[in-house]
Amino acid sequence: MMQEFGHIKEVKGKLLLPGDKSVSHRAVMFASLARGNSVIHNCLNADDVNSTIRCFKQLGCDIERNGGLVKVAGRGLKGFKKPDGNLYAGNSGTTSRLISGILCAQDFETTITGDESLSMRPMKRIIAPLESMGAVISASDKFTLPLTIKPSSNLHTIDYEMEVASAQVKSAVLLAGLHLEGITRVIEKETSRNHTENLLGLKVLEQEGKRIIEVSRNNYPSPFEMTVPSDISSAAFLIVLALLSGSSELVLENVLLNPTRTGILDVLIRMGADIEITGEKLNNGEKTGTLVVRNSKLVNCAIEKEIIPNIIDEIPILSVAGVFAEGKFEIRNAKELRFKESDRIKALCENYRYIGLEVEEFEDGFSVEGDLTGRKLIFESYNDHRIAMAFAVLSMLRSDGGKVNNFNCVEISNPAFLSQAASVAH
Repeated sequence: MMQEFGHIKEVKGKLLLPGDKSVSHRAVMFASLARGNSVIHNCLNADDVNSTIRCFKQLGCDIERNGGLVKVAGRGLKGFKKPDGNLYAGNSGTTSRLISGILCAQDFETTITGDESLSMRPMKRIIAPLESMGAVISASDKFTLPLTIKPSSNLHTIDYEMEVASAQVKSAVLLAGLHLEGITRVIEKETSRNHTENLLGLKVLEQEGKRIIEVSRNNYPSPFEMTVPSDISSAAFLIVLALLSGSSELVLENVLLNPTRTGILDVLIRMGADIEITGEKLNNGEKTGTLVVRNSKLVNCAIEKEIIPNIIDEIPILSVAGVFAEGKFEIRNAKELRFKESDRIKALCENYRYIGLEVEEFEDGFSVEGDLTGRKLIFESYNDHRIAMAFAVLSMLRSDGGKVNNFNCVEISNPAFLSQAASVAH
């Protein structure tokens, strides 16, 4: 589906966005693990999270969804049943990688499959640590899906030091360790998203500049009720639109403000963004608050290596802000972008070259500067939801607007993006 976007003069209004994708995935998973009934409010209703729901239904959980309300009857420790077919994770890397840690501890064989895009994404990063725990896993010759996970009689605890900052790898190990009597430790040199630790209430130690996360069967979840905070990654697109449009003022309520996720706000504020944070509070271990975003003049700034893991999903829309900001936008130390739903470095560079900007592509990032051309443009989404929404925002900021090809890929994370933008755009 090709979607056309006209120019937006300003953004005004208030929004309560759907639940955070990362938290929604984990809420469904942990409710499925718990024995008994859990209730999740504001659970993101998008393809990726629905892939997680579908997989746990196949594993025997009774799950009912009514919009953002999800009720889960969990199966308890070792209570899952063998599915009658493969578990299809769709396009969701979070589903496929996190559920692998859970399946390693089950007493039946399971195969995980995915769509064409997910089937090209690297899985060795979870296979290696899980095999070091005694898991029995086979994959394709290129260490991609499908993954077949067999029962193991030798699953054991480990102390695992992360090679790259990855919340998905960390969570896969922690979820396998959740089924064991002894303590499994994951050691991080660079902090990645910590939603798994927060929602499970895991012990986290700080030693010699490293984070040590401990998990055991004592941390196995019980039934719960929670409200998922609004997704800051989805909010980022509207934040940039408001910052760069007319005399805008946008209010976003109940937004996730987890310190491992607010790197996008930190960078934008250093660029000169007028973003006010009010009403901060804790919600199931996660910090939330209200954002008030006002039109601002932005100036590009250096982006440090240490913050990259915490802005990795927001780099596409951050680069759009950089295109409209003063000076050259440059991002490095972000090779992980090449292994997302698309090669995001390549996708961004090709779209920016298409509109006449000066682009330099690196193995681990890119730089972009110059003036936008005035002609009507069609951008490629590369079937990647974050690329699609980034260039939707860029189109809305251009006086001549623009079009985005295959825009329906936004169903993966934010199916309501068009109605959200329309409700506050003037």
